[in-house]
Amino acid sequence: MAQASEKTNRLIEVVIDEAVPARRSADAEHERRVAIYDLIEENHFLPNGCGEGPFILRLSLIEGRLWFDIGDAQGQPVTKVALPLQPFRSLLRDYSLICESYHQAIKNAPRSRIEAIDMGRRGIHNEGSELLIEKLEGQIEIDLDTARRLFTLVFVMQMRG
Repeated sequence: MAQASEKTNRLIEVVIDEAVPARRSADAEHERRVAIYDLIEENHFLPNGCGEGPFILRLSLIEGRLWFDIGDAQGQPVTKVALPLQPFRSLLRDYSLICESYHQAIKNAPRSRIEAIDMGRRGIHNEGSELLIEKLEGQIEIDLDTARRLFTLVFVMQMRG
């Protein structure tokens, strides 16, 4: 039974829907592409009350909310879930600052400093991922790896400039 659910309770496509596409750095675009690729390769995603998938996910940010517009494998609408971004704001801000520190450090800081910053970066990333799991509880079941990749996408989506 586990093998069947691995093939059905999952995402097969992720689309980032942005009304006004943000201009991002090459690093941010790379992070977005990698997160989507990794998410498609391995994930656990099961919207509550929607039966088994696989599913297509369209993510969008609208009026301070993160929207999960979920469709079946043929693209037919299944459900929508909206999460307020407010609970994530502080973590997203901290994550942005630590990522900036990390990118500066890799240019000329000692390895020990880079590793310390990276450990802090991973810690904040895990906090954001766990918060995402918590806020989706009862609406969408996801595992930690799926939440980590989704948090990366949320981070990249909210970046500007």
